[in-house]
Amino acid sequence: MGNLEGDQSERTLLEYVRKSSTPPFLLKTYMLVEDPATDDIISWNSDGSAFIVRQPAEFARDLLPTLFKHCNFSSFVRQLNTYGFRKITTSRWEFSNDLFRRGDKDLLCDIRRKKAWTNKQPNKNNKKETDNEDQRSSSSTSSSSSLEYNSLIDENKRLKKENGALNSELSSVNKKCKELIDIVSMLAENSEKEEEEEEEGQIKGNKRPKLFGVRLEVEEEMEKKRKRVEFNEIASVFLSQLCK
Repeated sequence: MGNLEGDQSERTLLEYVRKSSTPPFLLKTYMLVEDPATDDIISWNSDGSAFIVRQPAEFARDLLPTLFKHCNFSSFVRQLNTYGFRKITTSRWEFSNDLFRRGDKDLLCDIRRKKAWTNKQPNKNNKKETDNEDQRSSSSTSSSSSLEYNSLIDENKRLKKENGALNSELSSVNKKCKELIDIVSMLAENSEKEEEEEEEGQIKGNKRPKLFGVRLEVEEEMEKKRKRVEFNEIASVFLSQLCK
């Protein structure tokens, strides 16, 4: 009985050690694939037997630095190759490993890194396959960089166009403001001239009635003067606001 319990404890300990020895690279990759927030960039395929990097450029720029401390997509692909992943289609970046499946995280501990040398001789087929994969990775990285550059160029053109439109609109507004200022100034000057001419005419004509020897302003004259004062005040406020 004691031997059985000892064997069971030993197997449990070995199982724990086995699972706790899962390479960090595999755990981090699994976390990225599992995260629903990044499904538009990297996610499982339809049956969960492989994962797809849908946007290599965004994956390298935004996600790789968060967990792997670099932004080199081709380096990430080489790491996958060393753990036995294979690219299963030429039309997109879809990778598969029999032990890397949706819902089977416990299997990650069984994935082991490939040995680079066997019997001190390189495997020519594996080397050729790795070289081809590296070429495709390099090509993809170059293509991704080109896409990012073209995107920046297009964005720069768009911003220049918007800036030109804003400058044109600003010039139009400034022109209209100047025209309004000129109109208000002209009206103010005309109002002052009319007031001066009216006063001169009244003095010369001596037409205003007197009360106890003091000349009185008739109601019509008072109304005109009040309106001129109001207009001048409005014009002054308007001009001060435009000049700010």
